[in-house]
Amino acid sequence: MIAVVDYDRGNLFSIARSLAHVGAPFTVTQDGAEIRAADGIILPGVGAFADAMAALRSRDLVETLRDVAAIGTPMLGICLGMQLLFSRSQEFGETKGLDIIRGEVRKLPTQRGGMRIPNVGWRKLDQARPDPLLETGEPAPMFYFVHSFVAFPEDRDRSVATLRINGLDAAVMVRQGAVVGCQFHPEKSGPAGLALLQRFAALLGGQKGAVRAA
Repeated sequence: MIAVVDYDRGNLFSIARSLAHVGAPFTVTQDGAEIRAADGIILPGVGAFADAMAALRSRDLVETLRDVAAIGTPMLGICLGMQLLFSRSQEFGETKGLDIIRGEVRKLPTQRGGMRIPNVGWRKLDQARPDPLLETGEPAPMFYFVHSFVAFPEDRDRSVATLRINGLDAAVMVRQGAVVGCQFHPEKSGPAGLALLQRFAALLGGQKGAVRAA
């Protein structure tokens, strides 16, 4: 069972529809006991970092999420949910994050004649290394993005895929053990996004408590 974390800051309807479409068993919940018992976790997120962290704290979910990550429960952070996995964000002043992955969230750079910020639209990933959630080979799939901030992992080996944005190779997919973050929205990315969610669900059997693909 996948627990989709409900803290009133995520695109729950689209994620639920996508999981139902690929036949993945799931529940949408803000109950800590259900999250701890789940085989996998999806942490969505839309909006501002500080507001999202406050919402998690108000539901006593910060330690819950840290604990399930520490025991190796597979977790997928989506968009702002990916950013929340990091140590801190510089959005509207510094705010502490979940600190599951060491690093910081910063605003995307602007450049005259470059990509407009916020970065909105379909983009092709530059895959840095293989990952069980991504297909390899050509043609590379495209995913849908909506964001103005991006995470900078302290350990660049955490980066699975990047996107060139105004001279920056932005980390847009990261992994640490069983914890994965996607800056893009798989639930809005058509067949490629559905395939990623299906792989996440398929990999859950027997993975809880095991650190994989570090």
